[in-house]
Formats: sequence, C-alpha cells, structure tokens
Amino acid sequence: MQVSKEEILHIANLAHLTLEEDEIDSYILHLQDILNFANIVNNAPIENLDITVGANEAKNVFRKDEIKVFEDNESLLQNAVDKEQNMFKIPKVL
Repeated sequence: MQVSKEEILHIANLAHLTLEEDEIDSYILHLQDILNFANIVNNAPIENLDITVGANEAKNVFRKDEIKVFEDNESLLQNAVDKEQNMFKIPKVL
C-alpha cells in the first residue's frame, strides 16, 4: 500500500508530532511496511482452522470458601510484630 506525504503529515498533525523534512521519507517507509504486513495478515488463509479462544486450555479454578478452625493460634501468630486478642495488630491505614 502506498502512503503519500500528505497522509503522513495529516497523521503527524493528528498525533501532534512535528516532523522534519528529512524524517518524512523514513516515516512513509515504516508506515508502508506496517500496512503491508497488516495486509498479509488479513489475507492469510483461515479455511479449515479450528476456533481458538486462547492459546491454552487454562481456566480459572474456583474453590468454595470454607471456614476451617485452626487449633494452634499461637504458632500462627508467633512471627507477628504485634498481636491483640489472638489477631494480628497492624497500624491504621487511614
């Protein structure tokens, strides 16, 4: 696909870019490469391909929230900096 100098200047204006005269040719070549690659991807053969939602079959595995009683509270709190009434005591956040 061919890109004109006017189109590059218009795109640069939309993006609030200031292009020097010697940069315009480089931008034209880069944009043409991008558009050519997009054209190749758009024209890739897709017949007889399976539908793919993701790259792998991983999915979220949820578990039920269950309350479990732990008998040894002292060992849970042994590394606590500060504790109060069998709970971690932390500084106020707000």
